[in-house]
Amino acid sequence: MHFSLWASAFVMASVGLAADVHVVEEIVAKVNSDIITRGDLEVAHRDHAAALQQQGATGQALDRALKEEDRDALRDEIDRLLLVQHGKDLNINVDSDVTKRIAEIQTSSGIADPDKFHDWLREKFGLPYEEIRQKIHDQILTQRVISEEVMSRINVPHSEVEKYYEEHKGEFVRKEQVFLRQILISTEGKTPEQAAQAEKRAKDLSARARKGEKFPELAKQYSDDETTKDNGGELPGYNRGQLRKDLEDIVFKEKKGYVTDPIKLPNGFLILKIEERYEAGQAPLEAVENEIREKLSMPQMQPKVRELLTKLREDAFLEIRAGYVDSGAAPGKNTAWVDPAQLRPETVTKQEVASQHHRKRLLWTFPIPGTDKNGNFPSSKTGNAALPSSSGSANRTASAADTSSAGATPTKQ
Repeated sequence: MHFSLWASAFVMASVGLAADVHVVEEIVAKVNSDIITRGDLEVAHRDHAAALQQQGATGQALDRALKEEDRDALRDEIDRLLLVQHGKDLNINVDSDVTKRIAEIQTSSGIADPDKFHDWLREKFGLPYEEIRQKIHDQILTQRVISEEVMSRINVPHSEVEKYYEEHKGEFVRKEQVFLRQILISTEGKTPEQAAQAEKRAKDLSARARKGEKFPELAKQYSDDETTKDNGGELPGYNRGQLRKDLEDIVFKEKKGYVTDPIKLPNGFLILKIEERYEAGQAPLEAVENEIREKLSMPQMQPKVRELLTKLREDAFLEIRAGYVDSGAAPGKNTAWVDPAQLRPETVTKQEVASQHHRKRLLWTFPIPGTDKNGNFPSSKTGNAALPSSSGSANRTASAADTSSAGATPTKQ
């Protein structure tokens, strides 16, 4: 999420009540313990506009396409939050996948230094590294939820996979490619004696890997590369021509499972393991079977994903402010907004708003609309919806939302 109720700078706008009164960011929907703001929808609008313009849309065509996107903007935000929350309920961990994806981005950028890479991300995407990582995390998590809850239950016969492969062989002609893991033993900022010790350590690790110790575990324990060590040193796939010539001459010559001697780099010693290597030419069916199966599942998948999201809506605590529409609403689900003005005075002082930063741990004590005096939801409607969720922005909770007087709290200066 792009805004935090207390930790981030407030988005201020005049409401005409008085010269010194402003509106704090408006909340438009509450999804279990997370919120969606008007600012989130505005960011989604800008992102859609930029994507459409990159695709060449202009003039009336752009306006029509944007109107379509805006119509479903709230639905898409609710979908995303529900899937992320459900993924956490299922205890799905995607941290290693996130690390791998970021490593792929860093490799493509050609920037080895982590701090410089973070600066590059901020400049390119206009967001801090932590928020970019969270977006990647949520994206991968939603994909995993859909894979486990929907894709795994769609059966595509092997005969259909074979038929598609035979009729579309041209789609599966591959370039020569190699998949690697790495361990980096750094010599950066070290004395000659310390560098010699680092080389000895690298040789020892290479020997241990060749004797059968698990390379991912060695990478996690000993590698100095913070970007890949948590992911067991896993790197993205490389085509011939994408690596340094000296590295390429090694990894495109050896077979799967090969572990290199330590390779001297300007900043340390690099050990590589070849996880997989593909020759150029026609990919065999077994190498692309999952890809084909996923493609053939798509026509069945979309309606089943919508069925899952409808069920998640039925079980969720969901309130939507008047004037906003969820185009994916569950039939018969009451999502009427309960005005928290009845729970808290209409205005707060600037000092009171600032003090929330110091009292953030107590926000759970404020009642959530639709709960009883103990803060619980009626079990017949919401099940476990009252349980706190850590999805979305850490400070963007529905309980915090109620302290903002319906998301449009005037403040007096």
